[in-house]
Parts: sequence; structure tokens; C-alpha cells
Amino acid sequence: MTIQNRDKFLDHLAERLGQPRHQLADHPYQQLNDLPQQTLSDKTPAELLALARKTSEALPVTFYEVAAVELPQLLTDYVASKGGGPLLLPTSEHFADYNLTDWQASIAATETVNYWQPQADRATNLKAAEMANISLSFADFLLAESGTITVSTNPGQGRALHFLPTHYLSIVPRSRIVARSTQAVAWYEQERQAGRLDSSAIHFITGPSNSGDIEMQLVTGVHGPLDVTYVVVDD
Repeated sequence: MTIQNRDKFLDHLAERLGQPRHQLADHPYQQLNDLPQQTLSDKTPAELLALARKTSEALPVTFYEVAAVELPQLLTDYVASKGGGPLLLPTSEHFADYNLTDWQASIAATETVNYWQPQADRATNLKAAEMANISLSFADFLLAESGTITVSTNPGQGRALHFLPTHYLSIVPRSRIVARSTQAVAWYEQERQAGRLDSSAIHFITGPSNSGDIEMQLVTGVHGPLDVTYVVVDD
């Protein structure tokens, strides 16, 4: 991305304000404290899990913690509870990581299942997302402080998969529960610099969308799925 007319705009702004332009070289950013790194850093994994559950359920998010062997049945029960397909699933190696390949075959035998297709045109994937009753994703992190999941867009899991279907479920390993965004962003930056992260966007999803009108009436699901479920898998 190229920024155009930046200096011209900033010069004009400084002139109207009657003050010189701020120069980053003369006044570099200096972090005043280490609170971003230290907040919740004393929490054990069990305490982070408990906090993640509390903050998630307050959003509200339906929160499950299961052993890996229990995951296929939980997903089957979840699909039935939401009225079945169409389902939209990512094209991902994580199905094998979680031993879900047999579940993929069994759910396809009873429900309409579509996949986010890496080689398909944008319209095809968007149409599948618009028509989906349920979508499933694999999250990178769960932030205990805010009940937020982070997901990186990739060819097999595009951004519309997270926002257009009616019901949304995301799977995250228990080992990927971190205190707050500081730790997740540090990991993404490390992966980017190492050339291992090829993503056009990283999404921070904090439960279902909520909108309040002028009378302060809270409405859930206006700009995204009606409900969100997190499944933490013991790993």
C-alpha cells in the first residue's frame, strides 16, 4: 500500500494548528511501563482457562472444554442442536491434527457440507458462506482477558467464513490460551518475520456482534453470526 500526500496533509494540519510538525525521529515512542507484558503474567494455565471461560460466557459465548477423543461427538451434537446444515468447513490440515477426518466423512453423509475452496473464485466462497447455517473454524489463540479468539485468514479459511454463516463455532487448543493480545501479537509478528505467516488479515473476534440502538436495547447478531461457540480442546 502506498500512502499519498501524507506530508502535504500533515504540513497543512500543522500550519492550521499554528505549531511545528511532530517529528518521530526527535520524539521516538517510549513505552512508559511494562503493563502490556506483565498483566496476568502470573496466572497459571488453569487460571487462564478459568478466566477465559468467565470472560467468554459473559459476552455471551457458549464455552466447552473437551478431551480430543470427545470432540467428534460434541461437533455432531452441536450441528444437530443448530438445525443441521448447510455447513461451511475450512480446507485445513487441522482436521487431521484433531483426528476429525472420520467425522468429516460421517457428517457429510447426513448433512450438506461445503468447504472454503482455496482455488475457487471469491464469489463462490462468499455464496457458500452466505448460505451456510453453521461454520466451523480453527482459531490460533484464545485471549483470557477479553474472551477473544484470533484467527488468521489463509487460502483455506477466508474471512467471510467467520462472519456470514448463522452459527459459528471455533476450535482452539488449551495450550493456545494466552493472557491477552500482547502475547498473540508477539507470536504473529515472530511468524511473519520468519516467513511462516502468509495471511492477508488477522481477526480478533470477541463473541457475537452486539448493537445497541438509540434506546439502548442490545441486539445480538446484527453484523455477524447469531451465536458463537468456543471449543477448547485439551492438548
